[in-house]
Amino acid sequence: MGENVRRLRQLAELSQEELAEAADLRQALISEIERGEANPRLESLTKIADALKVRLTDLFSHDR
Repeated sequence: MGENVRRLRQLAELSQEELAEAADLRQALISEIERGEANPRLESLTKIADALKVRLTDLFSHDR
């Protein structure tokens, strides 16, 4: 999932800091998720998906 978050963030041309701000999350959490070091809550994943303008399921699939 972390690789997908990174890929989608880069496709959206956002830095980790920009994504964190848009999702109202800590930049450190975005970094930890992308490195596979965090076990984020559903609420955090929903905020990330909303900020990236993708479906929640897109965070888990390689189709986009």
